[in-house]
Amino acid sequence: MIELVDSHAHIDVAEFDPDREAVVERARVAGVRRQVVPAIHADGWPGLRDACARFEGLHPAYGLHPVYLDRHRDAHLDQLREWIERERPVAVGECGLDHFVEDLDPARQAALFDAQLRIARDFDLPVIVHARHAVDAVIAAIRRVGALRGVVHSFSGSRQQAETLWREGFLVGLGGPVTYPRANRLRTLAATMPLEFLVLETDAPDQPDAEARGARNEPARLVRVLETIATLRGVPATDVARATTANAERVFRLRPSPSP
Repeated sequence: MIELVDSHAHIDVAEFDPDREAVVERARVAGVRRQVVPAIHADGWPGLRDACARFEGLHPAYGLHPVYLDRHRDAHLDQLREWIERERPVAVGECGLDHFVEDLDPARQAALFDAQLRIARDFDLPVIVHARHAVDAVIAAIRRVGALRGVVHSFSGSRQQAETLWREGFLVGLGGPVTYPRANRLRTLAATMPLEFLVLETDAPDQPDAEARGARNEPARLVRVLETIATLRGVPATDVARATTANAERVFRLRPSPSP
């Protein structure tokens, strides 16, 4: 049976409140028996922790997402250190930079991002990075802080930017967007990049694959991402599954998957 890790799923958010248990079970049936669940703001940390404690195979990450800038306070950075010390998550995140959404103060974003990168370095944890229209700025921050590793999720940059990230110790996460036929640059990257730098993700409930456009995304649909990338590369899906699962296990130091 194919075994997959969804390296980025927001299974804790309200969209899954009505049927979270069924969503997790559908994922397991599909072979997605582990999920990394990144936070978006401090108010959501307790609920994320509880969701991950309830379901075997869910692994929490804690951080401050740049799009929710108005909800973040400087005190949350101290709280983040306390949460990491106590809860022992698999990563810091979701954090990063978003230069696409208007009215998000770039300087404030950069300050929070740099602080979270330093926290990740101090705790020797990988970082889960959001980089929308900001890949070069993210690379500059990673280099500035140094001694980091992690994943740039929902990667949409160039091959050159991807190669720079790989040299800095980062993997790229690919999800639903790669299934769209017109995503030429992304599909070329998926077809030709070294598998050792790739992890799969859904970003559920967002970024559904082409077959589910407009619908709520969920981790079980990671299989569509897998199948698309395997087709683009002309290799069996099991090869991509094996490699990307090993990559996620390595970067996040994941515990073994729960029994089927």
